[in-house]
Amino acid sequence: MIVGVSFAIAFASLVILSAFASSRAALSPDALTERTEGITFLFDEREMIDATGPARALLNAGEGEDNWSRLLSYLLPRFPGIEDHIADLSERGRVTLMSQGPRPLTLKAEWRGGLTRLSLHDPRAAGSGPGATLDPISQRALEDELSDLRGTVEEAPFLVWREAPDRAVIWANRRYLDLARKDDEEDIGWPLPQLFPDLDLAEHGQAPGATRRASVRTPKEGTTLWFDCRAMPAEAGRLVFALPADAAVQAESSLRSFVQTLTKTFAHLTIGLAIFDRQRRLVLFNPALIELTQISPEFLSARPTLPDFLDAMRDRRTIPEPKDYKTWRDQLAALEKAAASGQYEETWTLPSGLTYRVTGRPHPDGAVAFLFEDISAEMSLTRRFRAELELSQAVIDAMEEAIAVFSPAGQLIVSNAACDGIWGCGAAETPISADLSGMLARWRQLCAPSPVWDRLADFIRRVGPRDPWSGELRLTDGRALTCHCAPVTGGATLVRFVARAAEPTALAAPAATPPKAGAASPRKRRA
Repeated sequence: MIVGVSFAIAFASLVILSAFASSRAALSPDALTERTEGITFLFDEREMIDATGPARALLNAGEGEDNWSRLLSYLLPRFPGIEDHIADLSERGRVTLMSQGPRPLTLKAEWRGGLTRLSLHDPRAAGSGPGATLDPISQRALEDELSDLRGTVEEAPFLVWREAPDRAVIWANRRYLDLARKDDEEDIGWPLPQLFPDLDLAEHGQAPGATRRASVRTPKEGTTLWFDCRAMPAEAGRLVFALPADAAVQAESSLRSFVQTLTKTFAHLTIGLAIFDRQRRLVLFNPALIELTQISPEFLSARPTLPDFLDAMRDRRTIPEPKDYKTWRDQLAALEKAAASGQYEETWTLPSGLTYRVTGRPHPDGAVAFLFEDISAEMSLTRRFRAELELSQAVIDAMEEAIAVFSPAGQLIVSNAACDGIWGCGAAETPISADLSGMLARWRQLCAPSPVWDRLADFIRRVGPRDPWSGELRLTDGRALTCHCAPVTGGATLVRFVARAAEPTALAAPAATPPKAGAASPRKRRA
């Protein structure tokens, strides 16, 4: 019994091993190459198990990280949707596809024991059998790749040419030949013309691959074109690329012209200009800055930093002197921060008596510009004007008459202390409007009814020639006033209020009569 069971187990093991070996033999790479010709691939999902020699040559024409990607890069343009067909191959078992175009290809995909077998055939090919050095499909792939490369280079919007070691041009693309052609119908002869005979990067101390700008004059139009040329070493000679640079040259020329214009403009400015870049180094200044700061041009040309620049101004006493150095540094940090945000504007009173207006403004790319303007004359004029105004106000305040001056629009522009004392114009506890309507309302409130006010309002607002006039007023406290109105320069009106002497009343005692000559005085009679 035991012997029979052992024999059965051994027999079953032999059967299983035989089946496994036959399966491995079916999947062996040697099994594919022994009986397969042409272009055939064997894949386990994305991993290539085996391929024929022509198939491996075809992969060299594809692009991708692995064999499957390189194969798809070749198949997808010719067999759209090939990935979907291969995904269903395990269910369908076999798929045959035909490519489109004048030279069609046949693709056969088979599912064999969990592996994907792909075969490519050219129905029109002759010589694809044994002994052929290169199968037609691989030949076509190489030709297609060569055609694509040629088309790409020919249609490139820049110049490409190859030079021999002696600098002779041995090949050039269409853009180069079109530029070198003198006549539209003239063919380019051999040797090809050299458009850049002076382009030798080695002579200019540039390494291979460096870019150098060069120009060429077109034979047909007679215009000058600019190119950025780059030479790369090749197996025999060098390969040169020339990219159009006309826009860059024009932009640089415009920029230089603009900078020169600005420089000339800044040179005639009386305002000192100092521009600091993002690293707070001086990059631009004008002659007025030298005059205002008394800093030497050599120091400014050395591109000092903003702190060094202000320290130099401090040494020359062209900056307000702080109480201590720490305060000075704190003010410096605040100045830079405020200028970067466009909020810095101060008036500096210097120890020399000069006055500068300093303005900080932000510039693009983190730069900061400072403007230094000498306003000493302006400040002196302002102080003198303010002193004259104060003197004039003091003079009219010393007058006993109440004075008020109105503009043609009816705005109160001048009044003196006497006017404020009578009408309360300057009293903080009784504020009134400084225009004519507000003043009239105040005057009517403090006076007995009178037609003078209507006449005064019409006189102040009247346009054209006016004659002076006067009117009588009486305050509610019994005081009598005389209002004098007269036109002054610029269409303004001068209003004067003059107090009149008190009139005698019935209750007042008669005035004492002087004693007659020879009569004794009361003091003597009492004696």
